Amino acid sequence: MILYGISTCDTCKKALKAIEAAGHAVTFRDIRKEPLSEAEIAALVVEFGDRIINKSSTTYRSFNDFLKASEPEAQLAAQPTVMKRPVIESEGKWFLGWDAAVQGAILG
Repeated sequence: MILYGISTCDTCKKALKAIEAAGHAVTFRDIRKEPLSEAEIAALVVEFGDRIINKSSTTYRSFNDFLKASEPEAQLAAQPTVMKRPVIESEGKWFLGWDAAVQGAILG
């Protein structure tokens, strides 16, 4: 299982702690230190569409009009931290965020 996020994200920390407490092996991938590849960005956009972009974030709000109008791939490539977090990959399945549905699916 891989949890994609940033080390300063409180939701990522909560998810990581809960997953580990449930006895699951999880690898944390800090997308600031290890940016997403073009292939990874493409896979996330195919899976989640523009939901992958956190449009309420300060990062997104700081974008110029051109970048705001750009495709999600361009937004993630320009500023990976605009990604809604966490993104969790488990056994070929993708999960976005840390709501009750995701927690139920991951923690069982």
